[in-house]
Amino acid sequence: MCETGGGTGEAAASAPRPVHGAAVDPVALEPVDEVEIVTLVDNVYDALLGDDERTRRAGAGAGVVAAPQFAGGRTTAGMIAEHGFSALVTVRRAGRSTTLLFDTGRSPDAMVTNADRLGIDLGDIQGVVLSHGHFDHAGGLAGMVGLRGVRSMPMVLHPLVWTRRRLAVPGRDVEELPTLSKRALDGEGFQVIERREPSLLLDGSVLITGEVDRTTEFEHGMPPPHQAWTGREWAHDPLVLDDQALVVHVRGRGLVVLTGCGHAGAINIVRHAQRLTGVGELHALVGGLHLGGPAFEPVIAPTVAALTGLAPGLVVPGHCTGWRAQHALAAALPDAWVQGSSGTAYRLSAAA
Repeated sequence: MCETGGGTGEAAASAPRPVHGAAVDPVALEPVDEVEIVTLVDNVYDALLGDDERTRRAGAGAGVVAAPQFAGGRTTAGMIAEHGFSALVTVRRAGRSTTLLFDTGRSPDAMVTNADRLGIDLGDIQGVVLSHGHFDHAGGLAGMVGLRGVRSMPMVLHPLVWTRRRLAVPGRDVEELPTLSKRALDGEGFQVIERREPSLLLDGSVLITGEVDRTTEFEHGMPPPHQAWTGREWAHDPLVLDDQALVVHVRGRGLVVLTGCGHAGAINIVRHAQRLTGVGELHALVGGLHLGGPAFEPVIAPTVAALTGLAPGLVVPGHCTGWRAQHALAAALPDAWVQGSSGTAYRLSAAA
């Protein structure tokens, strides 16, 4: 379905280019009083993690389910973890509170089940944002079908999320990845909004970056086995052009950046958000940073060095970040790094 994106000519013409200085068309991102990010799905669930002043865990008692083998007929199931990502973002400004869903996890059930165990009604959200088209971020859409209030909900995404992709690892069978169907989403009543450019949502208080400029020397994207169908052939797809992030400006603190996989590169994404908004301070970075596996391990050291220089107050690397990068970030940013876990809420408030 890559033809939907206009083929290789359009993709090449729209490819992000290295840029410097202030943005030509700066984005007026309204500062907010508070943002709360609830990780509905992540690769990890640890019931023994503790709370702090800005972090609230689901805890060991979450998710009461029927279990006849126990006295009393029930047990606590906790949260579901899977190789995927989903987060609920609630923004509070001037006494008003609005909520978006950012990505939906891998399976049809995990996100919906975890939301239910946390007492969250997905019918209350104002819209859905997809970070990119990979199935481990869009699989939970199937679980939303039929939920109260979900039909006719706007969904913001990049037009290349419909791209067919595959993994062609030498010595292994080629694996074509599940591809999102625009027809199916339209049929379920979602209001699909395709945007390459930055988007402002919730009265200007949430920024969706659109395509991210690639400005670092070390973030080169996906290795050759990651391929996309051009309409004529399979070709290396290093950029994953549909990758985009969600950004909020917490008043007096700085930017909060939420990534799905961070295929554009964590530092590219943060610098792009800084350029667009004119806000230099990074308050928090949450989500997948895609630093796991041999192809990305050389990127860990320069990423950690650059992120350390940005001095964020909170770093919650999740999903595809990888254990080596987790350890490196924890060592370099001991006061900022926090272990992610399905069912965790992070509340970031404006300066007093």
